[in-house]
Amino acid sequence: MDQRRAFLKFLAASPLYAGLPLAGGAFGQPGDGGEALVGKASEALDVFDLEKVAHRNIPAAHWGYLMTGVDGEETLNGNHLAYARYQLRTRRLVDVSRLDMSVELFGTRFSSPIFLCPLGSQRAFQPEGEVTCARAAKSRNALQVLSTVSSMPVEDVIRARGAPIWFQLYTSSDLGVAMKMVARAEAAGCAAVAVTVDLPAGRNTETLSRMIRTDTRQCTACHAPGGSQFNTRPMYQGFDTTRLANTSSSLTWDFIRRLKDGTKMKVLVKGLESGEDAALAVKYGADGVIVSNHGGRATETGRATLESLPEVVAAVRGRIPVLVDGGVRRGTDALKALALGATAVGIGRPYIWGLGSFGQPGVERTRDLLNNELRLAMVGVGARSLKEITPAAVIRKA
Repeated sequence: MDQRRAFLKFLAASPLYAGLPLAGGAFGQPGDGGEALVGKASEALDVFDLEKVAHRNIPAAHWGYLMTGVDGEETLNGNHLAYARYQLRTRRLVDVSRLDMSVELFGTRFSSPIFLCPLGSQRAFQPEGEVTCARAAKSRNALQVLSTVSSMPVEDVIRARGAPIWFQLYTSSDLGVAMKMVARAEAAGCAAVAVTVDLPAGRNTETLSRMIRTDTRQCTACHAPGGSQFNTRPMYQGFDTTRLANTSSSLTWDFIRRLKDGTKMKVLVKGLESGEDAALAVKYGADGVIVSNHGGRATETGRATLESLPEVVAAVRGRIPVLVDGGVRRGTDALKALALGATAVGIGRPYIWGLGSFGQPGVERTRDLLNNELRLAMVGVGARSLKEITPAAVIRKA
């Protein structure tokens, strides 16, 4: 208990504390003077209930990896705060007795526009990690996007999902390795590949570094001793990773064209935040774009993805789908993004809170909570389908 109190004292003084959307400000640890934690996933009333349990369950360094931003975390915090700058514009006396929340992406229909973003190393939060999330995605007919640095093989995840997933690609410093990973993902049954382009030269994750200092465990308890950081990553098995980096500072748009020529999967560009780059994505043949700043973990721009979304949508002009992630904590957030032109809306940390708190039921509960909030928001603005969610549904505060 003394160690836990010391850790909470440290956390309150760290930059991470400001980035924790804890819905009331209490950690809620039993015996610490806060509210009691929920005992099972079905008791959670919002995603923040799941966050509190996950915070208790997940070791400090792993929690730091999940919750960290870069530099002073202005972008991390801004992602969520941007949603508060928009209000919903209600409509009444619309027959909303039947709602269709489904979305079609590249010929596959999903039950909701809220999808599971790629987030690596999920066994850091629950023993079966990405496979557990795949089972939850299957039970809720949700899109799952698997990270290159997944802690479970793509083949196992697709087997658990029982349907195609998407694969997120870090190009690595060796594009030959990248293309071999793409071939493996395609052979396993992935339907699309999303190329992450927002980390060309690394990042400054201060909060993660601070929290690693508080974790007294031996790193070798869950990481291979010495050698490359990719030693234990299934997608890197069979490659010489001695000098390999997972991104490339020399990557250009020509790689998108090369990728299009080298795979039958749909190709999306993930990490765009400007209209100019969105137009180039269309020019070079991308099948879709994902407006993303890596959850505030890439460049410290201070600009939220929701703020970037409208100019990307305007540049694309309906030619390809525009997805967005970053800062979504409520179904009302998802509706605001949809109203500003997003085709689908990704979540990252919230479903990992579900994973780290109660495993598969926690991930399912995250989806259920957000979808119910989205359903109620759709009723409020008089939208009976996603197509009826238009810019008229939101008002930006003066």
